Amino acid sequence: MLERLNNFLNILIGSLIGVFIAHFIYKYSVFKNLDFTKHPDLYELQSIPWYTTVIIYGLAIALIIFIAIIIKLLIKKKMRDI
Repeated sequence: MLERLNNFLNILIGSLIGVFIAHFIYKYSVFKNLDFTKHPDLYELQSIPWYTTVIIYGLAIALIIFIAIIIKLLIKKKMRDI
């Protein structure tokens, strides 16, 4: 049971890292290539930079990964005790 949970957490961590990288690439490509070149006036009205959503998204993913790593460490300790 603990081994299955450990494998699930490995998959979760890898998936979250992949999702974050894909999200960053999407936001960067939309900003630099597609939307910004067509509508630069829209971005002048915003008070935050385009990458603020990427930072917030990254912090949320980092928190989830941190919790998953702590759970993995607890599982490792429990498996050693058995």
